[in-house]
Amino acid sequence: MPLQVSDYTWQQTKTSVFISVPLRGVSVRDADVFCTENYLKVNFPPFLFEVFLCAPIDDENSKAKIGNDTIIFTLYKKEVAMWETLSLPGVEKEMMQRIREKSILQAQERAKEATEAKAAARREDQKYALNVMMQIEEEERKKIEDMKENERMKATKELEAWKECQRKAEEQKRIHREEKFCEQEKQIEEERKKFKHKSHTRISASRNLATKGRNSENIFLEKLKENSIPAPRSVGSIKINFTPRVFPTALRESQVAEEEEWLHKQAEARRALNTDIPELSDLKEEEKNPEWLKDKGNKLFATENYLAAINAYNLAIRLNNKIPLLYLNRAACHLKLKNLHKAIEDSSKAYRIMKLHLRLTRPMKLYKMMLRRFGI
Repeated sequence: MPLQVSDYTWQQTKTSVFISVPLRGVSVRDADVFCTENYLKVNFPPFLFEVFLCAPIDDENSKAKIGNDTIIFTLYKKEVAMWETLSLPGVEKEMMQRIREKSILQAQERAKEATEAKAAARREDQKYALNVMMQIEEEERKKIEDMKENERMKATKELEAWKECQRKAEEQKRIHREEKFCEQEKQIEEERKKFKHKSHTRISASRNLATKGRNSENIFLEKLKENSIPAPRSVGSIKINFTPRVFPTALRESQVAEEEEWLHKQAEARRALNTDIPELSDLKEEEKNPEWLKDKGNKLFATENYLAAINAYNLAIRLNNKIPLLYLNRAACHLKLKNLHKAIEDSSKAYRIMKLHLRLTRPMKLYKMMLRRFGI
């Protein structure tokens, strides 16, 4: 049970009430003060002080001062009058309970109203801040748009000025060309007049000397023909054709007969091979060359298109199966595609071709060096 504090003192004026409640060891942290219009309570375990006021007070403006083992309340009256007693006389327990419950409900409603007011004020503040931010952003946007418009107008003016300068320059060039053309026309006209005058003078002179004989007349006519201005040459184009060369050497250093015979034999052999391969019917002549197919396969291998590279190497091998690099390149494609058996098979074929070639064309020492290189 809490200990009721009854040794309090109080004083009053017409507008205020002063209550002094002694509580040993009281502090702001531990004391619980609850005040409404008609009810005042202080809970400081194990002490309890409560009073049911005889008249209403202004609980919002009332004050409490805690310190020196005492709580001093300054309560402001709602009505200016002197109270006969501080608390209601003859208050029953039920009435006390109703006053407590009513006070609690009032405090809760006020707290709720205060919370709602704070929330409304916060919303208003947020709305105001949002409006201010929107205004600032709108001003910034307008400023940016004005800057863009100014830059656009400046660029437009510069472009127009540049176009005007170009137009003036073109006009000056056109005027200069016209003046030059007029001068050329004048010069041509003057030369034409001079030529006509000379021709007329020569003709009259020839007529005057016609009596001197036919020989003299022929001499003057020949001089007149020599001094006359010839007609301008007609414009034309000369087409120059060069002899196509298959071999890189110059024609003066080559033996044409042997080269032509070799090319004829190569073409005959290629045609003989191509008759057995129906896939070559749609190919161009350069695409039927094994070297060209090998280069094509190398490019496809570089782009990681291994299946297309294998097809190119297959066709090249069908054209010429004596080139070991074709088998080696196709083995590399099979190795990339994890076709190990085919890779081993093509590598073996390439090795046999190289081995046969070394036996036929190179000495035994080079052959042994190649065998050691391949680890055989």
